[in-house]
Amino acid sequence: MSLLKSDLLGQIHHGDCLQIMRDLPAGEIDLAFADPPFNIGYSYDQYQDRLEDDHYLRWSKEWLAEIYRLLKPTGSFWLAIGDEYAAELKIAAQQIGFVPRNWVVWYYTFGVHCKNKFTRSHAHLFYFVKDARSFTFNRQAIAVPSARQLVYGDRRANPQGRVPDDTWILRPQDCRDGFTADEDTWYFPRVNGTFKERAGFHGCQMPEQLLGRIIRACSAQGEIVFDPFAGSATTLVVAKKLGRHFLGCELSPNYAAAGTARLAEVRVGDRLEGAEEPKVSAPATDSEDAVRLDENATRVRGSRRSRQSSPADSRRPPDTLF
Repeated sequence: MSLLKSDLLGQIHHGDCLQIMRDLPAGEIDLAFADPPFNIGYSYDQYQDRLEDDHYLRWSKEWLAEIYRLLKPTGSFWLAIGDEYAAELKIAAQQIGFVPRNWVVWYYTFGVHCKNKFTRSHAHLFYFVKDARSFTFNRQAIAVPSARQLVYGDRRANPQGRVPDDTWILRPQDCRDGFTADEDTWYFPRVNGTFKERAGFHGCQMPEQLLGRIIRACSAQGEIVFDPFAGSATTLVVAKKLGRHFLGCELSPNYAAAGTARLAEVRVGDRLEGAEEPKVSAPATDSEDAVRLDENATRVRGSRRSRQSSPADSRRPPDTLF
């Protein structure tokens, strides 16, 4: 058994991820998932999330290169990132040697409202491999029924279903006939303050069902899952539940301790939090309420049009949050 498997697995390592990764042996990780700081000024307890562009990109290239070194030749890497640096980090990863397989758009409601630009309600999930000809992708672990099966009853349909598409949807309010399993959208509830699965100690918690899809698709039981930015420890929790070995890094001693305590409460085989059919958590708006909402929206649009010629409108401040 290797040094990695014998001494370092099954825990969150407290410290700088770059230093920790540099001490790990190369070529032993099967799947890495990274949800790094987005460099947008988020308030972490240890990390300063407002670096100069050059500094942030240089640092990102360093940890991307370490992940590449740690992965097995058949390994896979998923990166979650916001709009600000999505293109730059995708290019940086490809320059290091990663081969892109998918650019997934993860859509969610309850995004941060903005006054003077469209409200953001998505993040990017990049799926990379090291070798375009040899990698793990367990299609049957994530297959969904096809339209031929559900809609048309076509006897030519593959009874084993099909792979989901690359747009993933979170809580699509009031889309009563949309987001069925055979469409090109994925739907997972975002983890907000009222959700049972919310750990409570970290504000950027990923949904277990979303990570479950990634881990099931790109690793097998007994393989190693790595997260260099453990945060709420959800990647590691899901890996443990699904019977994978795991390890993570976390700069904050508070997050590392809370994540370790969370992991201690999990057992292999435990069910993932969140609904397997996520639309059960998105009650549709009553038809009469929907009409009233539409009428209110029309009045608001009309009121805004009447103010467009006002001199004060031209002096409004740049994009700010509510």
